[in-house]
Amino acid sequence: MEKKERKGAVLFSAYKRGDGIKKVLAKSREDVLLDIRESKLKGRGGAGFPTATKWMMVAAANSETKYIICNADEGEPGTFKDRVLLLEYPELVFDGMVIAAYIIGAKNGIVYLRGEYEYLKKSLEDYLESMRKDNLLGQNILSKKGFDFDITIRMGSGAYVCGEETALIESLEGSRGEARNRPPFPVTTGYMGHPTTVNNVETLASIPHIVSKGGEWFKKNGTDKSTGSKLFSVSGDCRKPGVYELPWGTKISDLLKIVEAEDSKAVQVGGASGFCIPKSQFNRTLAYEDAATGGSIIIFNESRNMLHILKNFMEFFVEESCGQCTPCRIGNVKLLEGIRMIEKGEYTFNYMNQLKDLGRTMQVASKCGLGQSSPNSFISILENFKDEIFNGNGGNNGK
Repeated sequence: MEKKERKGAVLFSAYKRGDGIKKVLAKSREDVLLDIRESKLKGRGGAGFPTATKWMMVAAANSETKYIICNADEGEPGTFKDRVLLLEYPELVFDGMVIAAYIIGAKNGIVYLRGEYEYLKKSLEDYLESMRKDNLLGQNILSKKGFDFDITIRMGSGAYVCGEETALIESLEGSRGEARNRPPFPVTTGYMGHPTTVNNVETLASIPHIVSKGGEWFKKNGTDKSTGSKLFSVSGDCRKPGVYELPWGTKISDLLKIVEAEDSKAVQVGGASGFCIPKSQFNRTLAYEDAATGGSIIIFNESRNMLHILKNFMEFFVEESCGQCTPCRIGNVKLLEGIRMIEKGEYTFNYMNQLKDLGRTMQVASKCGLGQSSPNSFISILENFKDEIFNGNGGNNGK
């Protein structure tokens, strides 16, 4: 079924299932990779690693067994865009996986689906079965001899840390979800020791459009360093929450107008692991080179208590830390203790500065993205809202 064209859309522009697969099968793997490299597509999960580079490394790996994993472990607070793609645009996600398999030479694909999204599993499996009936999955796809590829769905373990690609792979292998030491990287030693590419749902959903319409078409939106569009999961104090597709480079102030957010005091860009942007910085742009994000946008108005918000975030990270490395295991607990000291009025500014230094140490010393990003909220909120937090003027009614 061809989706209706949305005005100004890139990812949500019209696409008919199978069209992208047909186009790539008429080309060489090298030519398709060049199209994707031309688009400058970067990973939409938040890390922003060039997709073509990752796929080139897997394609070049000397192994008969390769895997592609769709990271659908959408656990970042405030993010729900991948759920929308899986529910309403599965043709983009799964066609993207088939195209990736053709490029890198994989015969097996896995969707690592967030544990809380178990209710989606049956409909996704039914959709995959319909693809098999149309010869878009299975053996000799679209009569291309030797192009065998199939997809299975595996449920996540309900752990935030499994959104990190190596912890995700550990979970798939039946082990506790913990980040691996790197190198080696998954592109050479991934799932079951084989070359593996792990890509976010939105990244894969961009691929069919790029191969169908070209890298130049994709680059018409966005900035030079952040090409294309981005899906933003917008929630919080606004009249029109939801999933929005906007070009990279959109100003935060413009986004607030679109979602009808009034009296906004702060915007949390990137979820709990992101940065809290104050009103004085609403002219910043949403782009890899400025306010980078995996897609979560949480809006807070003037009634919100920023210390309460920060405490909520830090309690989340203390709960979700896998405990493997000391900076994250101990550091998040110390940051939360500092927030409780502020609540009780038992802090000193010197100690708060020491905690911010601890957070910066965590950013470089933690083993994976959880510990590296969990101090972001602590540092940005204390620095951007210090007058409110330390003068005790933080919002009404303890919200």
